[in-house]
This record gives sequence, structure tokens and C-alpha cells, in this order.
Amino acid sequence: MARLNVKPTRMELQKLKARLKVSTRGHKLLKDKQDELMRQFIDLIRQNNELRQTVEQKLLKGMQSFVLAKASLNEAFIEELVAIPPRSVELTLNQKNIMSVNVPDMRFKIDDNVQDEFQYGYLNSNSELDDSVVYLKEIMEELLKLSEIEKTCQLMADEIEKTRRRVNALEYRMIPQLEETIHYIEMKLEENERASIIRIMKVKDMGQ
Repeated sequence: MARLNVKPTRMELQKLKARLKVSTRGHKLLKDKQDELMRQFIDLIRQNNELRQTVEQKLLKGMQSFVLAKASLNEAFIEELVAIPPRSVELTLNQKNIMSVNVPDMRFKIDDNVQDEFQYGYLNSNSELDDSVVYLKEIMEELLKLSEIEKTCQLMADEIEKTRRRVNALEYRMIPQLEETIHYIEMKLEENERASIIRIMKVKDMGQ
């Protein structure tokens, strides 16, 4: 590790010791931040996996029922049925701070003042279509929540990578460089002090 290019003086030594103290403190804080980010990230990943599995299962069942319904119903009727959704969703997007990471805080409001069911007659439908509508209706809130968690995971992963690079830069470059430079200056100062003592002793000997 190459030491810093500074003059071996006591003033520089004091400055470097102060920098080393700050760097060591900063390294500890960043390492603690990294560990806490990883802990929360793992929890979010677990939630994401569980919710994604639930959503995918319901989506699969809903799509299977829809494909079966579509196979036995008039395609024009299906298109007319889904052309205008019966429910509206209002999204309020805010931010919340997790370990200095701004992540989305999504608030979903589903309009309860509108008719909450598709309007179609029993003669033009079948049980598969009913099942498909039920599955897709149940999945709405979970699907919206999944989008929030996945975006949060993405932002936290980026922050973890940035923090990891800073921790490594301090741990493997800056702190060793400062320690080596401090050691070099201390050795130089001790060497100069010994040389001064020797000169003083020689001057005394010459005076005698």
C-alpha cells in the first residue's frame, strides 16, 4: 500500500491522526448501516417471495379459468365485458426513509362507490368466467403491494452496493494508507530526534 505524499512533520502527523480517527469512525458507521440494510433487505426479500408466490398462484388460476371461459364464449362478449373496468384505483405516492434510502410509500384507495361486479347475464357466461373474475378481484391489492415491495427491494439493493463500495474503500485503501503514512512519519520523527541527540552529545564532547 503506497503511503500518502506528505511532509514528515508533527503538524502533518496530527492532521493524519485526526483523519484516521474520522475514517475509522466513518467506517464503523457505514458498516453498521450496511448490516442493518442487509437485515431489512433480507426481510423484504422474504416478504416479496411469499407475496409473489401467492400472486402468481392466483394469477395462474385466474388465467386458466379465463382461457376456459373464452374457449366456450363469444369473443365479442368477452371484449365488451372487460372494456370498462368496474372498479377504479386511486394511487397516492409518498416516500418513506429506510436507513437514508427514500423508498416508495404507496397508498391505494379502491373506489367503493361504484358497482363492484361485472355486469353480465347468466345466459351469456359460465362458471369459469365467474371463477376468473373472483380470482382477479382478490389479487388486486396483493398485486399493488407487490409492486411497492419490489421497487423498495431494488432501491435498497442499489444503496447496499454503494455502501459496500464505501466500506471497502475505507477498509482496504484509505485506513491502511493513513496508518502506513502515520507509521512512516513517526519513524522519521524518531530518527530525526535520535540524530539531534547524537549531534548534541558530539557538541558537548567537543566542548570538553
